[in-house]
Amino acid sequence: MADNLGQDSRADAVIKRADQLKGNRSNWESHWEEVAERVWPSYSTLFEAGNYADASKGEKRTQEQFDSTASIALTRFASAMESMLTPRNGIWHQLNATNPDLMKMREVRLWFDEVNRLLFKYRYMPNANFASQIHEIYMSLGAFGTGSMFVDDLIVRGRKSGIRYKSMFLGEVFFCTNHQGIVDTAYRRFPMTVRQMIQQFGDAVPKSIAENADNNPDKNYEVIHCIRPNDEMETNRADFRGMPFRSIYVSVEGRAVLKEGGYETFPMPVSRHVTTPGELYGRSPAMQVLPAIKTLNAEKKTVLKQGQRIVDPVLLAYDDGVLDSFSMAPGALNYGGVNEQGRSLIQTLPTGSLAIANEMMNDERAVINDAFLVTLFQILVDTPQMTATEVMERAREKGALLAPTMGRQQSELLGPMIERELDILSRQGKLPPMPQVLIEAEGEYKIEYDSPLSRAQKAESGAGTMRTIQWAAEIAAQAQDPSPMDWFNFDEIVPYLADVNAMPVRFLTSEDDVKQKRQGRQQQAETQQLIDAGPSVAAMMKSGVGAPT
Repeated sequence: MADNLGQDSRADAVIKRADQLKGNRSNWESHWEEVAERVWPSYSTLFEAGNYADASKGEKRTQEQFDSTASIALTRFASAMESMLTPRNGIWHQLNATNPDLMKMREVRLWFDEVNRLLFKYRYMPNANFASQIHEIYMSLGAFGTGSMFVDDLIVRGRKSGIRYKSMFLGEVFFCTNHQGIVDTAYRRFPMTVRQMIQQFGDAVPKSIAENADNNPDKNYEVIHCIRPNDEMETNRADFRGMPFRSIYVSVEGRAVLKEGGYETFPMPVSRHVTTPGELYGRSPAMQVLPAIKTLNAEKKTVLKQGQRIVDPVLLAYDDGVLDSFSMAPGALNYGGVNEQGRSLIQTLPTGSLAIANEMMNDERAVINDAFLVTLFQILVDTPQMTATEVMERAREKGALLAPTMGRQQSELLGPMIERELDILSRQGKLPPMPQVLIEAEGEYKIEYDSPLSRAQKAESGAGTMRTIQWAAEIAAQAQDPSPMDWFNFDEIVPYLADVNAMPVRFLTSEDDVKQKRQGRQQQAETQQLIDAGPSVAAMMKSGVGAPT
């Protein structure tokens, strides 16, 4: 899309491209709908509705769900992903300079420490909405294999004040990747009420929509938000034409451009659980075990019918007309129910074994729980009497099994999200001034993720260091020889242990202060040594004076 096109032509191009992207993924939407019916019922019918704003609100959507194992497993999957990737009560990443020599400078370490603190401060502010939205992303990954987050400025009383997060409904988002497989284009087709459109776009709203502002302000109209690389970027421009990404809002009604803008960083990171060659959208744990989910639902229906037959059995009676008025009421007397010999003339219809049915259902439940990582996190619960070594070994096993899933989310979702957050806070002037030495290095940084598993692995290394020091100290004490302690470089060990325990850099003193403290202690020791030696020196001098020459 070139800028010299007319307004209607640009709107037509956006609408046409959005329609193409929607048509290209019809198979995906039918697949997602099938998963939603059985795994995430609240999303059922939304993919088929086309415009989900017109779907019935609050209607029951559990008609295809007879067993809740998959739904519960999905929720636990999202909780497990959050606890391992983005725990709410922990610092789950650190920012460091890519040049390790720069990280030896205290001012650089302090700057990155402060920036990291500000990221978590604004990310977890109540009105930022990150905690709830990231959970929905993990739910979408578990159910549909793809999740997307919109990260933008938080507007408070007309001013940009922080960051705002919004989980994008997969049914309204379409995206494309560049030649390197990186998502760099997104189309979002979503409904807005007349009132919302006027609030955001003002006079740019088409007349056919604006005329409903008084009599029907809650009527929905479709809006398309296109975000794509700015192929005509003018580096000397300070407005959106000089930004790497272009943004355009289009009203489908009236085929009009509502707003144009730009972004310095891609604002809608998209993450996939696992992809198949040639496919844009991800495949989820729910898709992998969809046959097991369907089988479990079918088995549950059969078991429910069979259980009802056992509790309220089918009766078999001899057809002689005697039992026409047979009563099933408590305490009822049914004459003719037995013959003269006392043999019952009423029998129950034989039924199958529920035990076998339960075993079959448990087999399917185990497969589903394995796919959603539920059994992986039940290891410590099921075997609480483990030694510390066994617990650490299980933690390493978890890390090996979760590494592919966690690594993809860090590269596709969290990495671009942090880059976007830094861009927003920088433009809002909320970051501290960058040290000159870091400016000269062009501010290059890297993200180090501190997940609970990686922290546990570091903690094991720190514990091993402390054990070795303790053992060496015992050897030195037993041998009355301090030389075993000469093997340790405590100037390297102490900062390492501080990092293992996630101690903020600002809590540690600088190297210069450490040197001054050591010099002060040395001078104090030398002074004390002179004071202690004073009486002996005086005695020697006195003795020397009285001796014969």
